[in-house]
Amino acid sequence: MYYNCTTMASFSETQVTFRLPRRLAQRVNRLARRRGRKRSEVLREAVLVYVEMTEGTELERPFDRVVDLIGSVRSGIPDLGSRHSEYLKKRLGGGG
Repeated sequence: MYYNCTTMASFSETQVTFRLPRRLAQRVNRLARRRGRKRSEVLREAVLVYVEMTEGTELERPFDRVVDLIGSVRSGIPDLGSRHSEYLKKRLGGGG
């Protein structure tokens, strides 16, 4: 999917600044050079594609992946909820 980023930039109203991990920035730079485009154009296109792909969909959080497991594992320790700190210290060798 190709977007004319020059046209997109003409109606740009907001500047956004963010940091990229070094390796990702290097990949973006290489891609921009290969395409003969500015890095900002490549990033604008990437953001637009991402937004269009995910707009209107629920993004899954890590918590959502395990919510059905919470509270479903039995430890066999009847007072674990109220004395969890003591058990944790004991397990980690901190006494208790």
